[in-house]
Amino acid sequence: MATQDGSEEVIMETEAKPKEAEPLCEDAEKVDTETTSYTDAGDATTQDSSISNGDNADGEQEMVDLKIIWNKNKYDLKIPVDNTGAQLKERIHSLTGLPPAMQKVMYKGLLPEDKTLREIKITNGAKIMVVGSTINDVLAVNTPKEAVQQEVKAEENKKEPLCSQKQHRKVLDKGKPDDIMPSIKGTKERLPTVPLSGMFNKSGGKVRLTFKLEQDQLWIGTKERTEKVPMGSIKNVVSEPIEGHEDYHMMAFQLGPTEASQYWVYWVPVQFVDAIKDTVLGKWQYF
Repeated sequence: MATQDGSEEVIMETEAKPKEAEPLCEDAEKVDTETTSYTDAGDATTQDSSISNGDNADGEQEMVDLKIIWNKNKYDLKIPVDNTGAQLKERIHSLTGLPPAMQKVMYKGLLPEDKTLREIKITNGAKIMVVGSTINDVLAVNTPKEAVQQEVKAEENKKEPLCSQKQHRKVLDKGKPDDIMPSIKGTKERLPTVPLSGMFNKSGGKVRLTFKLEQDQLWIGTKERTEKVPMGSIKNVVSEPIEGHEDYHMMAFQLGPTEASQYWVYWVPVQFVDAIKDTVLGKWQYF
C-alpha cells in the first residue's frame, strides 16, 4: 500500500507541476494583451488627433454670410472671405443653376472676378444682386440687340466725330459745368455709391445718373423729373472723349431701337465710363 500511496503521490506531484505553470502562461498572455491594447489605444489616440487637426484647419477659414438675390428669389450663402469673385459665381451657379458666363453680379457696381471678397470689402449680411437669364432667354433677347449695336457702330464710323456735330457743339460750347465731379485720367474705377451728378443733357439742363442695382434700373434725374429705365431695355451705350477735355466723355444711352431714342449726357468723368457700360450692358455686350 505504501508503494501504491507513493506512486499516487508521484503522480499527483507530476500533475501538479503543469497546474503551477498555467498561471504563468495566463499572466504572460495578459501582459501581451495589455501591451497590445496599450499600443492599439495609442494608435487610436494618434488617429483621432490627426482627424481633429484637420477639422480645426478647415474651421480656421474666415467665412462671410451673404444674401444672394436673383429673379425675386433670395438665397443664403456662406463662403470663405478669401474666395474670388469668380469662385462666388461658381457658388451662385450651384444655388440658381445660372451659368457664371450669364451672371451679372453686382455689389456697389459690377463685381470684379479677379479680386477676393475681402479686397472688395464685402461684410456679413451683404446683399449681392445677380442679374441674368438662361442661355435661351439671353440669346432671344440679345440677338436683335447685337444687330442694333453693329448697325450703330457702322453708322458711327461713317460720320464725323460726335464733338464736331452741331447738335452737340451747342451743349459743349457752354463749357465745363462748375459743379462737375472730378475726373481721373488714365484710371478705371467702379461706380460710386452716390449718383453721378453735375452733368448736362442734350437740352443743356443739369442731369444726374443713379444706378439702382437692386432693381436693375438706371434713374435719369433732372430738375423736372426722374425717369426710371430698366437696364435690360437699354439697347446700347456709346461714348466719346470730349475734344480738348479728354478726361471727360459725352455718352448716349439708346432707350429704343433707333438713334432717335438716344439720351445724351455730357461731361461724364472718364474713370467711370467702362463701369457704366459694364453695369448697363453686362458681360454679354458685343463690342
